[in-house]
Amino acid sequence: MKRELLSLIAHTDHPIAAPLTDESVSALLDRAVPREDARVLDLGCGSGEWLLRALARFPRLRAVGVDLSAAALAEARERAGKLGVADRLTLHEQDANDFTDPDGFDLVLCVGTAHAFDGLPGTLAATARHLTPGGRLLVGDGYFEREPTAEAKEMLGDSGDLKTVMRQVTAAGLVPVHAHLSTRHELDAYEWAWTGSLAAWALDHPDDPDRARALEVSAVHRDEWLTVYRDTWGFVTLVLRPLG
Repeated sequence: MKRELLSLIAHTDHPIAAPLTDESVSALLDRAVPREDARVLDLGCGSGEWLLRALARFPRLRAVGVDLSAAALAEARERAGKLGVADRLTLHEQDANDFTDPDGFDLVLCVGTAHAFDGLPGTLAATARHLTPGGRLLVGDGYFEREPTAEAKEMLGDSGDLKTVMRQVTAAGLVPVHAHLSTRHELDAYEWAWTGSLAAWALDHPDDPDRARALEVSAVHRDEWLTVYRDTWGFVTLVLRPLG
C-alpha cells in the first residue's frame, strides 16, 4: 500500500491532518481569514479539508490547493462537488515548492506539513512568498513540550521547544497575532483516530492484500506514540502577519 493511500485511510475519521478539534479549526479560520472574499492557498493540502471548511464558512472565498497526491486531490474534488463549492476551488497536483501564482493570496496555510519544506523556517519562507500586502499565514507544526529522548528526536526531528518555534517565527520577520496550543485531548484524539481508522479499515477488508500492512502500520505507529513521544510532543497552530 502506497504511503498516500495509508494517509488517506488513516484520516478517515479525522480529516484535518493535525491534532485540532472541529471547534479549534473553525476558530482559527475565523481569526486567519482577513475578509469574506479572501483568496486562500493551502500548500500540501492533502484532501483539502482546511479549504473545504473555509469555503463552506465563507461563501465568497476562493481557494487553491497544492499537493502531490493524486488520490487526495481526487477526494478533495469529490467532496467539493458534494458541498457545492467546486466552482470556487482550484487544485494543482505538483510539488508545493514549485508552485507559483502571479496574484498572491490573502491567506496561506500550511498545517502539519512542515516536513515538505525541511522544517519550520523553510515553511515560513515558502508560505510568506505567496502573500499579498496585508496577508496572513496559518501555520501549524510540532514542538517538544519537555526534553525528549534521543529516540523521539530521531523519530520526529529536533524541532526544539515552543520558545525555539517563536524565535524562528520572529527571525522570519513574522508577528504572531493568534495561536492555539493543542490540548492533551486533541493530541490523543488525533493519534487514536489515525491508528484506529487504519486498523478498522484492515478489519473491514479481510481479503485485501494490503490488510496485513495496514494493521502493521497502525500497531507500530500506536506503539511509537505511546512509548516514545506522547509525553513530550505538542502542536502549535499560529496566525502570523509580516512585520513590514
